[in-house]
Amino acid sequence: MRNKIFVVRGVKVMLDSDLAEIYGYEVRSLNQQVKRNISRFPDDFMFQLTREEFDFVKSQIVISRNVNYFQGQEGGVRKLPFVFTEQGVYMLSTVLHSRFIRF
Repeated sequence: MRNKIFVVRGVKVMLDSDLAEIYGYEVRSLNQQVKRNISRFPDDFMFQLTREEFDFVKSQIVISRNVNYFQGQEGGVRKLPFVFTEQGVYMLSTVLHSRFIRF
């Protein structure tokens, strides 16, 4: 199992896709729940990666799930992913009514 915690902008974060997998959601559904509760997710709880940050995180994943991960085809990503800080993961857990994940 690969590490699902990355350091971006000097803080530990987790990708929305990894959190969706952990919580048993589709990424799209998880992000919809976040958008419905956006006031609970200030910038220090979550943010969207830049292309450069995404490339850095992707390079940290030893085995990519899909060679064309960013292409938007068959499980690829159409938009840059969101990442959640430790506080954001706790808030996400509250929003999704699920268990907590500890860093």
